[in-house]
Amino acid sequence: MLRLGLSSLRPVAGPAVGRAARSNIRHFSFNFRPNVLQTLEKQRVSPNSIQSLASKFKLPHYSTIVETAKPISWQRIALIAGGVAATVVVLDSALNRETRESLSAAERSLLNSSFAYTGVGLALTAAAARALFTSGVAYRIMAANPWVVFGASLAGGIGSIMGVLYTPPEKTVQKHLFWLTFNAFQAATLSPLFFLNPAILARAGLYTIGAVGALSYIGATATNDKYLMLGGPLLAGVSVVALSAIAPLALPATAVRTLAITESLYLYGGLAVFSGFVLYDTQKILAHARMAEQGLMKRDPMNEAIGLQLDMINIFIRLVQILSMNNRK
Repeated sequence: MLRLGLSSLRPVAGPAVGRAARSNIRHFSFNFRPNVLQTLEKQRVSPNSIQSLASKFKLPHYSTIVETAKPISWQRIALIAGGVAATVVVLDSALNRETRESLSAAERSLLNSSFAYTGVGLALTAAAARALFTSGVAYRIMAANPWVVFGASLAGGIGSIMGVLYTPPEKTVQKHLFWLTFNAFQAATLSPLFFLNPAILARAGLYTIGAVGALSYIGATATNDKYLMLGGPLLAGVSVVALSAIAPLALPATAVRTLAITESLYLYGGLAVFSGFVLYDTQKILAHARMAEQGLMKRDPMNEAIGLQLDMINIFIRLVQILSMNNRK
């Protein structure tokens, strides 16, 4: 699966199996990390919510520590938004000195449709994850065997991705059902994040939107195919991130320094890799729009949105973990 993606540095017009391989390994890289649930189990949450849901669903007793949530500072959010805007200008001048002409109607249409599917998919995932948390399903996920959870989420996530990618756009109902299934599995995987402080989730979401917005703008206004050459190196990078995710299972607990290195690779290396994927996926959408306009392939914004959604989820999860680690210091 890895050789298929690495065989070409410009995997734009490749078969659907190439797109599926890249999407699947991106799904694996955020889905497997074993210490994500362990980190969540150590977070401090409201005792009333845990005890009420534990008694309702006959779950074992959890000992909890009360922590008062800090109020959200809108002044700080305004400063962050200003910083994001300044970052866009700096990144645009540094990485995108040679800009292209205005987007064609076909490019603009596919780009807008792809990001619309991405936004709706993320909203559905967040709403479903919240519903799973309030209904007590997240507690059962936390208490279940981690290998069972991993196997079910991996099989369901990859299966639904393959269903979306291999279903032609003419079969609208079937394709949307696979897409909804994909979002449902992402919601089940992400629902334990609601154990964390809501302020951390809000900050991570804001940072993710700012970063993805800036990178997408750079990718959309850069010269044609400028970042498509990143396809091969990014796939190699995400393979390293995926290997660092499973390293704690193979390394002994005494290898503290090595485990710390793999943790940094997973968090900060993954953050860099998936930020690069945003640039790559944005330009890939524009390239596919030009190919669809020439009749070389079918226009399919839902397929394009899968990659963008996985990029944003991976960036968001890593920002949540980094902010949680900093909050405990």
